[in-house]
Amino acid sequence: MEVVDAIVLAFWVMLPAYVPNNAAVLAGGGRPIDGGRTWGGRRVLGDGKTWRGTLVGTLAGATLALVLSAVAGDVGSAVGVDLPTFPAPAVVALPLGAMLGDIGASFLKRRTGRERGAAFPGLDQLDFTVGALGVTLVAAPGWTTETFTLPVLAVIFVLTPLLHVTTNVGAYYLGLKSEPW
Repeated sequence: MEVVDAIVLAFWVMLPAYVPNNAAVLAGGGRPIDGGRTWGGRRVLGDGKTWRGTLVGTLAGATLALVLSAVAGDVGSAVGVDLPTFPAPAVVALPLGAMLGDIGASFLKRRTGRERGAAFPGLDQLDFTVGALGVTLVAAPGWTTETFTLPVLAVIFVLTPLLHVTTNVGAYYLGLKSEPW
């Protein structure tokens, strides 16, 4: 697989996982998933993980996956790469997994004494990726192993941290986030 093809394919298949956290930030607010509960003297998740954000993020990613499936042939022809469509289980699994990965990272942050918004290098950049890939592997195993080949995974694990840092810094300067990570 050519490097450019792997980059295009990796970006394409991860878009439904890249969008949910951004949509959740824009939806913002609402009832926290942990309902304000604490564990070991610290919040379980914190105010930043809400039911509304999780729902809106998942719906935004699923909607994007459906749109991408509808245009895969035309876009693939235009860019010269065979782009896959998203089977129904992956339509939901990629964005939901991204949200669950982010929620899991919040849980780990609280357990390690980090407050909301505190940096956790590595985890902050890849939590949603690991969640998306894990949930999608369970929901659509054949599609996942066929689509996420080693070259595509390598691109994802290099591209994602770069995109994450860039979009978070941009959101910070636009006043959408209170910290640039």
